[in-house]
Amino acid sequence: MSDGSDVFEVGTVDDGGTTLQAFVHTPPSLRAVWEASAAHGDAPYLVYEDDTWTFAQAHATVRRLARRLADSQELGVAKGDRVAIAMRNYPEWALTLWAATSVGAVVVPLNAWWTGPELAYGLQQSGATVLFADGERLERLAPHLGDTPVRATVAVRAGGPDGALNWADAIGGPDVDGLPDVAIGPTDDATIMYTSGTTGRPKGAVGTHRNVTAHLMNALYAASLNLTSNPDAPPAPPATLLTFPLFHVGGFHSFLLPYTAIGGKVVLMYRWGAAQALDLVEREGVTAIGGVPTTMFELLDEARRQGRTEALASLSGVASGATLVPPELVRRIDQQLASKAAPGNGYGLTETSGAAVANGGEAYLAHPDSVGRPIAPVMEVRIADPAGEPVATGEVGEIWIKGPTVIRGYWDDPEATSAAITDGWFHTGDAGRLDADGFLYVVDRLKDVVVRGGENVYAAEVEAALYEHPDVTEAAIVGVPDERLGEEVVAVVRLRDGATTGPDDLRAHVAGRLAAFKVPAVVHLTGETLPRNAAGKVLKRQLRDELVAAVDAH
Repeated sequence: MSDGSDVFEVGTVDDGGTTLQAFVHTPPSLRAVWEASAAHGDAPYLVYEDDTWTFAQAHATVRRLARRLADSQELGVAKGDRVAIAMRNYPEWALTLWAATSVGAVVVPLNAWWTGPELAYGLQQSGATVLFADGERLERLAPHLGDTPVRATVAVRAGGPDGALNWADAIGGPDVDGLPDVAIGPTDDATIMYTSGTTGRPKGAVGTHRNVTAHLMNALYAASLNLTSNPDAPPAPPATLLTFPLFHVGGFHSFLLPYTAIGGKVVLMYRWGAAQALDLVEREGVTAIGGVPTTMFELLDEARRQGRTEALASLSGVASGATLVPPELVRRIDQQLASKAAPGNGYGLTETSGAAVANGGEAYLAHPDSVGRPIAPVMEVRIADPAGEPVATGEVGEIWIKGPTVIRGYWDDPEATSAAITDGWFHTGDAGRLDADGFLYVVDRLKDVVVRGGENVYAAEVEAALYEHPDVTEAAIVGVPDERLGEEVVAVVRLRDGATTGPDDLRAHVAGRLAAFKVPAVVHLTGETLPRNAAGKVLKRQLRDELVAAVDAH
């Protein structure tokens, strides 16, 4: 990328026959991003428990691993080969990613929450021939690995099956000069990331190098606007606590990628725990954190419970996303952190390589129920009717997104690709509206809208009202069959520890804020955390099935 005011110069590119607006100085590949990050030298890069890897140490490791991938007989990875990663958020995840993409391999991040058969499906569907996996994933895969195309396995922080290569051996040996000589261009495939599968079998979204690095430029552009609007923000070495899994765009694209590029520190956790997170924010001087709303609520609650709000003093940004964000979270961030930490939100999907729309700072406080405006000037948003035509301002329709971050398609699935992408526009499956100022409001998944007696009830609106109640820590709205109305609105709510609020109190709370037809007919209180997928989205289909089964049982 060039220096100076032209760093965000906009031009056009031909992307598989579709003309797109794009930042001219977008890095041509992930390899180029990684090579540029060597300039950060001895700055801390990856932190896990009591260990820290500097950029210099990470680069030395990646060079050795890249050589082993490209040159060794047991791995022998060529450009275009698929290399799968199946592990928790260990430092080895990031190092494997950079080594594999630097030799032209297509990285396949597998969902660490998947069962053995699900992991095997990802390996089979992607055609991955090399697998990097930790002990837990290897144990799950043991009965199934022989039925996959995998011919070489690297075991991370664990022993592996017979013939597996140990991580220490894979990165061993003397340091080497430079990466293997491989030509990688913007239109080459970089990743295959599987969708959450909440509406069917997971699909492999293929991201090109341009898709991923264009997201990096979008993130840097949004950050530059935030700095412009907050010139008095105290300078601090950038550091983030990663709460999203790295196999999700929220972890890889939105945090690991930009922090690598700017020389930031990425603090990793084995699993989320609010008390440990609070300690890590204070110990590592974390400047920014992001997560699903429940995670962010828990962090704020833990700081308040311990009387340690000062432990969050280093934070200058708190973002939430991956699912619909209740406005109450924005107010809590602003109030509890005394406006020192600017709240942020983003909207995007696996198929858009992460956030394509962003809201932050004063704009977010002024529009807390909006996900913001498209990351201008290269991203476009359309609210479409069933025929794909734009609807009038303020009307609800399907959200379509176009830009250089939109994937080229689904791996080995041309029918799904043609159904999801029209002339470069990705059909998100989400319902939303745009206001006169261009702010986007996501109201629900199209398939999750509750149609009650002919009226559309958007779950996000009712959930936002429930979250305004001080005793509510989790809430989900689902529609259950009703003979008279077609569907009825039902809420599943988890209260804060010690709370005594009852279902009727919560219904009255919603009734004071929303129209009567939006008030849940039934409020189910649960003491259990709501079921979520690895991206943090509530599994509403599971909740709905459980509610219907409970009714049928009676």
